[in-house]
Amino acid sequence: MSSSEPQLPKPEQQQEEEDESSKPQSKKAAKKEAAKLEKLKRRQEAAVASGVQSLSMEDPLAENYGDVPISELQSKVVPGTRVWTEIGKLAEPLKDQYVLVRGRAQRIRAKGKTAFVILRERGFTVQCVLTEQDGVVSRPMLKYAAGLSRESIVDVEGLVSVPGITINSTTQQVEIQVRKIFCVNKAMPTLPINVEDAARSDVEIEKALQNGEQLVRVNQDTRLNYRVLDIRTPANQGIFRIQCQVGNVFRQFLLSEGFVEIHTPKLIAGSSEGGASVFKLDYKGKPACLAQSPQLHKQMAICGDFGRVFEIGAVFRAEDSFTHRHLCEFTGLDVEMEIKEHYFEVMDVVDRLFVAMFDSLNNNFAKELEAVRRQYPFEPLKYLRQTLRLTFEEGIQMLKDAGVEVDPLGDLNTEAERKLGQLVLEKYDTEFYILHRYPLAVRPFYTMPCYDNPTYSNSFDVFIRGEEIISGAQRVHVPDLLAERAQSLGIDVQSISTYVDSFRYGAPPHGGFGVGLERVVMLFCGLNNIRKTSLFPRDPLRIAP
Repeated sequence: MSSSEPQLPKPEQQQEEEDESSKPQSKKAAKKEAAKLEKLKRRQEAAVASGVQSLSMEDPLAENYGDVPISELQSKVVPGTRVWTEIGKLAEPLKDQYVLVRGRAQRIRAKGKTAFVILRERGFTVQCVLTEQDGVVSRPMLKYAAGLSRESIVDVEGLVSVPGITINSTTQQVEIQVRKIFCVNKAMPTLPINVEDAARSDVEIEKALQNGEQLVRVNQDTRLNYRVLDIRTPANQGIFRIQCQVGNVFRQFLLSEGFVEIHTPKLIAGSSEGGASVFKLDYKGKPACLAQSPQLHKQMAICGDFGRVFEIGAVFRAEDSFTHRHLCEFTGLDVEMEIKEHYFEVMDVVDRLFVAMFDSLNNNFAKELEAVRRQYPFEPLKYLRQTLRLTFEEGIQMLKDAGVEVDPLGDLNTEAERKLGQLVLEKYDTEFYILHRYPLAVRPFYTMPCYDNPTYSNSFDVFIRGEEIISGAQRVHVPDLLAERAQSLGIDVQSISTYVDSFRYGAPPHGGFGVGLERVVMLFCGLNNIRKTSLFPRDPLRIAP
């Protein structure tokens, strides 16, 4: 690919033009000359803007470096014409081979007759070396590389070499001896946040302070304001690849168990969970709201004889929760299924699903987990091959025995959940467990009461590291009882009449559960805030970027 460097006239050409211009000129010639000078001026200004003003066509290597013009990037080259190598695949077996790579200029350093450009692609980095040498790398080429701005998109061609020492600053233990270097797209010279600053751990920052050095600490709001830069860090690259795998295992496991993936509406006429925490809107002159969950429609799908269904989709909650684990919009992983005899059948699916998920992450995503761990240190999650199950009453008793006063018929607050998680870890050596048979009063209207004591319900929650990630239960499939339960909790039965009526046509016993994707990733990785696992978080104060 050729450089976009303007062709500046040689000094002798300029002299000839000056001599020529001293002669009397016609108006036409004068106009032509003025246009010529204006064109020259524009070319010189373009040269200044691109940082190559000092470069001359006298440089025989001028076509080996420079800014790629937009005309060359408008899909002119047929795919496959040139062979590209991913930075993550650069390794010792490629020694002495000529490669073409593309990445971001993460760091640029010039020293004497050598320049170093560290390129990054999807979390992998490689050091590219330019050494001034006749016929290989010229002084202007060296200056061009040294003048690149950080985070610019850069193409490099060169030979792979293997240094005799460990390279601590990059993931790849080879270098590229540069023969050509082109800038595909320039980043602004001064960025709002530096990606390397955003990638530092608190441990690094504190250690530097103890040594009398002050490093930049990028706070959370700043990160979220410039999220496009923030998610380029190795930890964030790891987090969202892990999140992808959680969704992938969820889908593949359930498909293998005979579940059907469905897609339910997010615009509904009434509340799907009860309460006032809904986003209300006008729907063609009628009141409507954003779905708090796919609950009603996934149950209707069971009434429609799908047997077993699941969904991965957006969920909306309008509650003013400013906690570390609540969002106004998150990704719900929802399941609903027919049950033959007992709601434990649903809990069995939870057990197998999450053990398979945790195993997959630990076995296949070691690099991503390590990238997260370097910035946000955490211990691997402890879980049993067969998930521990405790009744709500047993959990309450464990808390009481530890001196924690809790309402035996109330819901557990965050502090009580964490304490119980600690007690379970100490007694059973697991951070993943199921608590079931909750008090009916703290569950949604569609939850089935217990057969032996209507004070309790056929419901369960699942916990990771002392925090709830799943709510599930057997559902009420008898329409009159369902309507009665909804009315008792202040829900306008008319607004969910199509939902209640769907059970009047014959409905099998069924149950299900809902999982917050971001919360699962947050807790599996031991992170302290759910905003770290939401690509572009939406909370009570944030609706951008």
